[in-house]
Amino acid sequence: MVGRAHPTLYSVEIAPPQYSTAPAPLWHRIRRWIPIVILALAAIVIGYTQISNEVEGNWKAPITFFTLSITLLLLTAWLLLLSGFRIKTRLVLFAAELFLITGATLFVKHTLKMQGSFSGSGVPRLVWKWTPDLDAGLKPLSSDGDLVVEKVDLTTTTPQDFPEFLGPGRRNHLTGVGLASDWSGAHAPRELWRQPIGLGWGSFAVVNGFAVTQEQRGDRELVTCLEAKTGRVRWQHANAARFSEGMGGDGPRATPTIRDGRVYVMGATGILECLDGATGHAIWSRNILTDTHVANLTWGKSCSPLVYDDVVVVSGGNGPPSLAAYDRQTGLPRWTGGADKASYSSPARTEMGGKAQVLILNAGSVTGHDAANGTVLWTYLWPGDWPKAAQVVPLPDNRIFISSGYGLGCVMLAVTGGSDGKPLAIAPDWKSQHMKTEFTNVAVHNGFIYGLDDRLLACIDPANGKRRWRDGDYGHGQVLLVDDLIIVQAEGGTIALVAAKPDGFNELGSLTAFTSKSWNNPALSGHLLLVRNDREAIAYELP
Repeated sequence: MVGRAHPTLYSVEIAPPQYSTAPAPLWHRIRRWIPIVILALAAIVIGYTQISNEVEGNWKAPITFFTLSITLLLLTAWLLLLSGFRIKTRLVLFAAELFLITGATLFVKHTLKMQGSFSGSGVPRLVWKWTPDLDAGLKPLSSDGDLVVEKVDLTTTTPQDFPEFLGPGRRNHLTGVGLASDWSGAHAPRELWRQPIGLGWGSFAVVNGFAVTQEQRGDRELVTCLEAKTGRVRWQHANAARFSEGMGGDGPRATPTIRDGRVYVMGATGILECLDGATGHAIWSRNILTDTHVANLTWGKSCSPLVYDDVVVVSGGNGPPSLAAYDRQTGLPRWTGGADKASYSSPARTEMGGKAQVLILNAGSVTGHDAANGTVLWTYLWPGDWPKAAQVVPLPDNRIFISSGYGLGCVMLAVTGGSDGKPLAIAPDWKSQHMKTEFTNVAVHNGFIYGLDDRLLACIDPANGKRRWRDGDYGHGQVLLVDDLIIVQAEGGTIALVAAKPDGFNELGSLTAFTSKSWNNPALSGHLLLVRNDREAIAYELP
């Protein structure tokens, strides 16, 4: 029939779709699980790092950052090489990743800044760009330099004096104070005054009711004398100097030493001065770094001057000598000693092996020096590139305890010789990881050692280094032993009272002093507790 197409010419047979019932190749199934495994492993590592007390606090942030970086790289490699996505999809996702990373970087760069310093665990404090600097508005009370409001008497001493770093003899232990162990209700510490203070990480030295500290205000490094019970400034001495360092923060680090009516101070840039205690005027001034022809340390000069006999002794810089002594009346150099570069500890004087010695923890060693001329009497190698800030602690029976953070732990040294005419020799009794002081110090009471073992307060037995207990997270703070009580100034701003007993941890009371980081040591004069950080100073009357 005309006009009608033959059906066989135009019909098309369409085959039904064929669905494969065979399983996907093994490799395809494996690669789908790769990102899940990567993320799971990263979560386990980060979770363990943050929760575990066995990972040192200063490693938590670096390990977390490193794990996140490796995770991102592995996921990116999987996306580009192993994901199985179409090329176009891979490129789009990779471009989105780069866009997010770049955007986040630019956001942080242009809207945030670091203020103050890192925490003791290595975490930066970020604030908005427009946030005022910590010392903004805090200027020296006098634009002309020194300021004398009213003279003070630092020549008169009292049994309540706290005249140097860690108190009398640098023992970090006060006796006969008689503090109450109950801080509840009517027995709570009473705040006497609170006021702003310039940047700085040192403490107070207190003599005859007057407290002296160091602070940074603008481009001037200050030494300030206050009435301890009122906070009223009596005099202020200024130097045109400012030490700045991103991780450790700005300002001076040391604590003044008061002796015979004079104040000896070490600035963060190396300025060593002797001041008239009545007015704060400089009697003499040196620069330890200029005198020894070495550079400053990464985190600034931090040692508190040691004064004995007719000399003042300080540590060196980023190269030998380890110690330098000056005539404390004239400031003229007396002697130098030691071949190691300095770290962040302060010298201490002791009698050991029939010899008056100055002990110092250096960058790579612990040394004992003849107190008369600085000659090195013994050396114990204590290597490591990380800073060491804890005090060397002399103990009875010619033993010495040293400790540090960053994986070094602690060691008990035995000193032999000396009194029998033989040369002094030193050897370790034991080593332990049970007391890792980063930049805090320990105290010794009734034969046991107490200190912050990587954030947690701990008690160890000096006979063998074994731990008796470890509890109470106080960050990288500071401790002061008072009779059989421990005052803890926590890194986060809390002040706690803890029993110094080897049978267990017992926090007896606490109060919140600061809402920001505190690395500074507390000072106690009688029942008057003086605390500070890089923003505020506070005085409490303790029961």
